[in-house]
Amino acid sequence: MENTALNNFDVASNQNEMSFGQWFVTYLITAIPIVGFIMLFVWAFGSDTNPNKANWAKASLILIGIAIVLGIILFAVMGLAIGGLVMSILGDMPAEGI
Repeated sequence: MENTALNNFDVASNQNEMSFGQWFVTYLITAIPIVGFIMLFVWAFGSDTNPNKANWAKASLILIGIAIVLGIILFAVMGLAIGGLVMSILGDMPAEGI
């Protein structure tokens, strides 16, 4: 009885498995700049998408969101640091001709 249940589980889980070719095409599509980003949303929230691809797309969108937030923080910190450096250099210079 246990072997039958295990075999049924294996068959059901293999039906959702994506092949190498499907993953290859998926990565090629996501490599296209704007189309890939839109397709991540389609795959993440589409009703007829393979569950494996949907979970991967959701994880990819989360990672992209984290990267954008960290990029904005890094840009702001670097901008403030460079701005402070420039102001300290300009503040030390004598005002000539004013």
